Amino acid sequence: MTTPVEGRRYVEEDWYAEELTSRVFRDCVFVDVDLTEATTQGCRFEGCSFDRVRWNASVHRQSSFSACTFSATSFFGATLQGCRLDGSVFLGCSLTPLTVEGGSWWGVTLVRADLRALVLRDLRLVDADLSEADLRGADLRGSDLSGAVLRSARLDRADLRGSVLTGADLGGASVRGTRLDLLGSVALSTSLGAVVEEDLSLS
Repeated sequence: MTTPVEGRRYVEEDWYAEELTSRVFRDCVFVDVDLTEATTQGCRFEGCSFDRVRWNASVHRQSSFSACTFSATSFFGATLQGCRLDGSVFLGCSLTPLTVEGGSWWGVTLVRADLRALVLRDLRLVDADLSEADLRGADLRGSDLSGAVLRSARLDRADLRGSVLTGADLGGASVRGTRLDLLGSVALSTSLGAVVEEDLSLS
């Protein structure tokens, strides 16, 4: 069993193309660390902070980043496959382009995040804070947005067919051209410019 690394501070280190498998980091601090093209498999980062870290073109499979804080961190061209970001906070991060394949982002904070045109299908976004986030053209089909805060978010041309919006706060959201099914239309009224569709298919 891998021994967890706890409370370590990594500053200006070069982890380019590093391969991390089943590693556990708790309450660690990463500052100006280069993780470009790195890969993680089944790793756990718990309560860690990442400041100005470069995850560009990195690939993460079944890894978790629980209650972590990301500030001014770049995920340009990164891939997240079945990852958990539950309770994590993103502040001024670069998140496009980003490939997301399922996973859980429960309670994640992405206030004012630029998520334009991202494919976020079948993602667990329960209780996520997406206030003022830019989700124009994003694909959120099949995602669970129960209890999510989307106040003043930009959802123009986003695809929300098959998504769960129970209890979501959509006050002030921009929804011109948003694609919805009949269930989604209950939360996003047509009076706000939404396009209601009866097709519940996620295809």
